[in-house]
Amino acid sequence: MIDLTATVKARALELGFSAVGIARLGPNRHAAELDAWLAAGYGGTMTYINRQAKKRKDPRRVMPGARYAIVTLTNYFHGRVNPAATRIAQYAWSTDYHTVVGPRLEQLAETVRDVVPDARTRCYVDAGPIPERELAQQAGLGWIAKNMMLINPRLGSFTFIGVVLTDAELVADDPLGVDHCGSCRRCLDACPTDAFVSPGVLDARRCISYVTIEHHGPFNPAQRDMTGDWLYGCDVCQDVCPWNVRFASPTADAALAPRAELAEPDLAALATEDEDEFAQRFGDTPLARAGAAGMRRNVAAATTRR
Repeated sequence: MIDLTATVKARALELGFSAVGIARLGPNRHAAELDAWLAAGYGGTMTYINRQAKKRKDPRRVMPGARYAIVTLTNYFHGRVNPAATRIAQYAWSTDYHTVVGPRLEQLAETVRDVVPDARTRCYVDAGPIPERELAQQAGLGWIAKNMMLINPRLGSFTFIGVVLTDAELVADDPLGVDHCGSCRRCLDACPTDAFVSPGVLDARRCISYVTIEHHGPFNPAQRDMTGDWLYGCDVCQDVCPWNVRFASPTADAALAPRAELAEPDLAALATEDEDEFAQRFGDTPLARAGAAGMRRNVAAATTRR
C-alpha cells in the first residue's frame, strides 16, 4: 500500500511549498480567544469573521466528514528593505499569491485523490473560515507569536499558509506546543500605532494593514496620521522579529518574483490612475483589494507628510 502521508509531503515539496505538515481536525484551541476578540470589536468592519466564527472554532464544520488538514507554508520573503522608503508590504510585491498557491494546493489535492480515489478534498489559501495559523501550529509548522503571526523556526514568519482539507486517512504530525518567543516583545514595542492591546491581541482598527487595505472610504485625521509611509499593508512587527532577522532567507520562487511597480511604487502614477488604468497594471496583484480609489487615498496620506 502506498504511504499516503509520505507521498503527500514529497509532492508538496516538489510543487514548491517551503514546508508541509499534517494536522488532525478538531475544535480550535483558541476558540474562546476568538469570541473575546470579536466581542471587543477588535475586528472593526471585518464582520465576515463574525459570520464565520462557528466554522473557525471547529474547521470540521467547513467540510463535513473531513478529518485532516494538509498545511503548507510558502516563503515570500524578499530580503531587507530601505526603512525610509514609501512602502508596500512584501507579500504584495508580486502576482496575487492566491493565483500562485491556489493551483499548487489543487495539484496537491489531486495527489490525494490519485492515491485514494474516493477521497474528498477542499483547498483554501487565506480565504474562507479556516483558522490557518492554528492548523499550522497543530501540524508542527511553527508557533503563534505575540504579534499573532505564525513563526516557523527555519523560515521565520514571511510565509503564506495554504490548507487542503480531506477525509483521507493520514498520519498527523505532533503539534508545536512550545512558544520560542520567550520574553521578547520587539514586535509589540515596534508597532508604530500601538495596535497590540496585549501579547496575542491585536486591535485591527489601529493596525496599518487594516487601515490601508480593509478600511473603505476616506481616512479620518487619526487614520491618516496612523499610516505613516505605508501605502499598502505593514511589515514592521515582522521586520524586527529576531527569527526573521536571523533565519529568514529570500525566496527563490520564480512565481513570487518582485515586480518593480510594487517593490518601488510610482507615487505619481498611483495618485492619478483611474479604475481602468489601475486594473490593467494591478488587477492581478494584491493591490486590487484596495482598488484604485483606496490606493489614491493611501498615497495622499503618505505624501502629505513628505
